[in-house]
Amino acid sequence: MPLPSRRDALKALSFPAFAASEFYRVAKVKQRVCLITPEGRPFFSLGMNHIDSAPLRSDETWRREFGEDIQRWLRVVHDDLLAWGFNTAGWVQEYVSINHQHQRHSRSFTPEEYRWLGLPYCHLLPFIESHQWEIETRLPKIDSPGFAEWCDYVARDQCVRYRDDKRLIGYFYTDCPVWVHSRPGNAWRGSLFDAKELASASGRKELSRLATHYYRTLHDAIRRYDPHHLILGDRYEALAPLPEEVVRGALPFVDILSFQCFSPPAEIHAKLKRWADFSGKPVLLADAAHWAQPFQPGWPPQEDRTHDAATYTETLNRLLDLPSCVGYHLCGAYLKNNARRYGFRDARNQLEPHVAAMTRANRTAAGRFTRETA
Repeated sequence: MPLPSRRDALKALSFPAFAASEFYRVAKVKQRVCLITPEGRPFFSLGMNHIDSAPLRSDETWRREFGEDIQRWLRVVHDDLLAWGFNTAGWVQEYVSINHQHQRHSRSFTPEEYRWLGLPYCHLLPFIESHQWEIETRLPKIDSPGFAEWCDYVARDQCVRYRDDKRLIGYFYTDCPVWVHSRPGNAWRGSLFDAKELASASGRKELSRLATHYYRTLHDAIRRYDPHHLILGDRYEALAPLPEEVVRGALPFVDILSFQCFSPPAEIHAKLKRWADFSGKPVLLADAAHWAQPFQPGWPPQEDRTHDAATYTETLNRLLDLPSCVGYHLCGAYLKNNARRYGFRDARNQLEPHVAAMTRANRTAAGRFTRETA
């Protein structure tokens, strides 16, 4: 089956007019809760996560095809993502080092790089390094004046630069925060709250207080400098313990609940539905992927992997069955590197074998979403 043309791709991503506004927002359209673009169109966010040029920089391809020019490369990324049926840059930072001493991601894009990319995007604000994969940084006291001062600085430094950008969908916080869990590599620093305290009513009350304070602090820091963009909040790990007290604390201060979930499609649907029903908020699958068999389980990958296009298609269908789901951001990556070991192009910029089938899945999902919101 031939791939759709660029013209067909753009047509598939166009939606009927709703009501124009200046920035992305959330509204109900027929039976769905949707993102609404600044132009007033219902929008299901089909995102690519992890976009980093570093794999190309040690190869002649970087000079020959892109003239060692990041702006030129990002224009090609823009064209690729649209041609593959994606319409959003989800979280651009890429896993670049995975070992028992370092767990590091590449830097975020600058405002200029997002502008050169020319697509809707989400941006993670570095308020706190409470990611479940972070093994080097001590957790702060999140109800302290010092933490609030730092949050104000982050918002002042970053949100002022992004607040007028109509392509920005909204802000993330932490990638899989360790509210009451830890991993073997970071057990030394513990979690933001001691899970044993949840056994008592007073402990649960204290977690409610702490979570409410945390989410209010981050929300207020953003809103001092950016009154416009959506707040997408923490990207919760759906497979880790997540007390209801944490989510309740977030609800007044976020617009969407965001989740990572590396599970079979039915389980992804069930977990997102559980939190959508609990909260009354839209939900976003902010990070997930499935790999074709055979592959060695475990992380980091011990061999190159390829996406499982059939399971990706099923996941998209399951998410579209959930009227409160506003998008799916694929755990990409755009380029395969030596740490993640899977992507849509390899380190010599050649297409990977799963791209055609996943493009068809994105086109089909976009067509279904258009019909359901027309």
